Amino acid sequence: MTVVKDIKAREILDSRGRPTVEVDVLLSSGVCGRAGVPSGASTGAYEAHELRDGDKSRYFGKGVLSVIRNINEVIAPKLINQSLMSTDKVDELLIELDGSKNKNTLGANAILGVSLAYAKAWAQENKTPFYQSVAEEGVKNFTLPVPLMNVLNGGAHANNGIDVQEFMIVPTLGDRFSDSLRAGAEVFNVLRSLLDEKGLSTAVGDEGGFAPNLGSNQEALDLLSLSIEKAGYKLGDDIHLALDVASTEFFDGQKYQWEGQKISGTDLGDIYKSWQSKYPIVSIEDGFSEDDWDSWVNFTKTSGETLQLVGDDLFVTNSERLQIGIDKKAANALLVKVNQIGTLKETKDAIRLAHKNGFHTVMSHRSGETEDTTIADLAVGLGSHQIKTGSLCRSERTAKYNQLLRIEEELGARAEFFGKKALRH
Repeated sequence: MTVVKDIKAREILDSRGRPTVEVDVLLSSGVCGRAGVPSGASTGAYEAHELRDGDKSRYFGKGVLSVIRNINEVIAPKLINQSLMSTDKVDELLIELDGSKNKNTLGANAILGVSLAYAKAWAQENKTPFYQSVAEEGVKNFTLPVPLMNVLNGGAHANNGIDVQEFMIVPTLGDRFSDSLRAGAEVFNVLRSLLDEKGLSTAVGDEGGFAPNLGSNQEALDLLSLSIEKAGYKLGDDIHLALDVASTEFFDGQKYQWEGQKISGTDLGDIYKSWQSKYPIVSIEDGFSEDDWDSWVNFTKTSGETLQLVGDDLFVTNSERLQIGIDKKAANALLVKVNQIGTLKETKDAIRLAHKNGFHTVMSHRSGETEDTTIADLAVGLGSHQIKTGSLCRSERTAKYNQLLRIEEELGARAEFFGKKALRH
């Protein structure tokens, strides 16, 4: 009988040079499941609690030694020498051990590290690809997600004065994920050349997108449109555009600080509508603040048929908040970040609820990432329509794309690609 032999937690560095948690779950059979925990920069107020040490003498207080202790001293003794159980049961045990509503006892980063590492060990022990092990029972054919590629950065991901946090390209050409990945990479390189020609910076932000000093948000849309056409693709057919506005970052409780002026949620919605009439924008994430429910509801009513309206800070991968959005008819898509909720089981529950109610799901990374490729497998196994893993540079971003290429190759004829079916228009 296979048992859990050991659980090891360590402090490693994420892609921003900040400490985070990595966990190994070792089985008596010799199998080792490993998971690294990501960390966000633009974080929602309702996310599960990310525990940090607060010791200013180490990493300016960002250390996670307290998280390591919680794993080693509280969680590990409950699992070591125990026979393998289902991943759902492990997650239920972790939630019970913490006992708080937002995981502030042990830390969502402690719980998630163990949850994912255990799930990976379980899959290996059962000689099952990870994407298949997280899928619903009986699923044999899988669909690869459309990439939402963050190629121009603003907001909390850069310091260039642009309000919108992410300007993304959405390639949907061909019948294979690899075709769209290639198109995105080609556009990215054309964009680099265009910026260089204009004397603009080609330095990149946290997620690998360029962060030039531009005169306005709309200038970024013009740059992307030109790059797509110069790369030889049809704007609005082969490749579309998407935004992550991250508007909570510039909402003061009543007004939005937008290009030097204070405007209402209605005004902001009108700007989005004017952009949609000029550019092939198919998705807007966090177009309004996490607490501005009225603007969400009103905009979904007028634009939800033709636009994917994604709730990130709004829902924080939490089924309770998602249900509120479903009831209010606010948004029509869920951004999925495993560390927002803290366990694989709760992540799966939120995705099931979204799909049951006609919401699209977008599997997502964080700005502080590791080499861990978990989200690529989750996107395929859980049927997410799209994936966000950043730009076409920085290895912590491209690692996820490369894992999707491996999955596509492994699936062969069983691999489908969402393509234009992932869009709402």
